[in-house]
Amino acid sequence: MKNIIHTDAAPAAIGPYNQAVEINGLIYTAGQIPLDPATGKLVETSFSDRVYQVMNNLKAILEAAGSDFSKVVKTNIYVTDLGQYAELNRIYGEFFPGDDAPARAAVQVAGLPLGTDVEIEMVAYK
Repeated sequence: MKNIIHTDAAPAAIGPYNQAVEINGLIYTAGQIPLDPATGKLVETSFSDRVYQVMNNLKAILEAAGSDFSKVVKTNIYVTDLGQYAELNRIYGEFFPGDDAPARAAVQVAGLPLGTDVEIEMVAYK
């Protein structure tokens, strides 16, 4: 049975999709961009701040689904500038320390929703 995941601790969807869907114990998050859930606006200070916001949004969604970063098995990262790769890895590594990091793809894309420069989606288990 499919279970729709929603939390007010993460931004509301900006289109016809849900924050996450859980089925058979697997949680598929929607791609998260650096929207502040309190204001619904993009974080515009720095790339680092935007990555932290995305990761915190994902953390809130995973927690609402009964999961956490230790149960993430796959991550897809989209950025508009792979020149930010080292900074992305530094911050990402704070959330996945040690040898228990999930499988991951990171790709440069031409554009992302609302003109932001980073989007991340995850697959986790309960």
